[in-house]
Amino acid sequence: MTLQRRILIFVSTVVLLAAVGVLAVVRASSRADEKNQTQAGGPQISRGEVSLAPDQGKRRIVFRNMAWGPHRDELATVPADAPTGPRTASGVRCLRFHAAAGTGICLQADKGGVQESYRAVVLDDRLKEVSAHPLAGIPTRARVSPGGHLVAWTVFVGGDSYAGTNFSTRTSLLDLRTGKFDASLEDFAIRKDGKAYRNADVNFWGVTFAADERTFYATLATGGQTYLIRGDLAERTVTTLRENLECPSLSPDGTRLVFKKRVPGLSADAPWRLYALDLASMQETPLAEERSVDDQVVWTDDRTVVYSLPGDFGADLYALPADGSGAPAPLMTSALAPAFLG
Repeated sequence: MTLQRRILIFVSTVVLLAAVGVLAVVRASSRADEKNQTQAGGPQISRGEVSLAPDQGKRRIVFRNMAWGPHRDELATVPADAPTGPRTASGVRCLRFHAAAGTGICLQADKGGVQESYRAVVLDDRLKEVSAHPLAGIPTRARVSPGGHLVAWTVFVGGDSYAGTNFSTRTSLLDLRTGKFDASLEDFAIRKDGKAYRNADVNFWGVTFAADERTFYATLATGGQTYLIRGDLAERTVTTLRENLECPSLSPDGTRLVFKKRVPGLSADAPWRLYALDLASMQETPLAEERSVDDQVVWTDDRTVVYSLPGDFGADLYALPADGSGAPAPLMTSALAPAFLG
């Protein structure tokens, strides 16, 4: 092959790769622009005031709106008794969100720098920023305690996905009463199988708080296994309770946890099933959802949980009895990270 032909092939390859890159950028831009256009048949959405303040007698849902259009990713609200009705959008954008007792936690992208970064923003009942904290990775979980005094969040700082244990997370806790900030639960003392435990591979995620504003539950992963842990903020300790529990969510009455667990024999791409755990008897009950749910459920009351599954425009919400009876029921389309208030 002559030198001239080699140069020609090299130049042609460079041009081809450049064209592929330009096409990818154009397609990504087109897709992003498409998400800014309202989809036919989607929910009616208008700009308005969204509040996290307790309002007895007027229960409502505040959530991340996933419907395509100008209000995508904004916190929005609907009456709890009319979840498919018109939505009021706030203008505040979050990737993950939770709220209770007039306090909100919003994990959001920070577009201010050269590279996209993330931050955790504590919100008051009018969605005004109270404080902000830089995040070390991609947002994945967020929770506020029932009394609104504690917030927690989890980010991915490396690895692949929740379908395996080969990933790294960082879970932080913030006490709004004192301002004390724990950047990582890995700093807490661990008791595993009744003994003090320490290992470099320890990861935590999926915090859920008890009503005493001191006790919490979460997932601990180490040695290729996952564990349910109970934490004590005052003592700064966590204790393992049971294996193969992830993303627990505590019922309002504090008696049960609903969680996801890996079930042997299921596909590695869809390994999850929802279960309830009675904390008094430690008895597990499978819930009546046969699809793989990779989410931390939210309780609407002491009887029902809500969770997300992939939908046509991001995610849809479903409601399910927490005692193993009944069947999943669609709650809202194009919605994620709900909080039931009032």
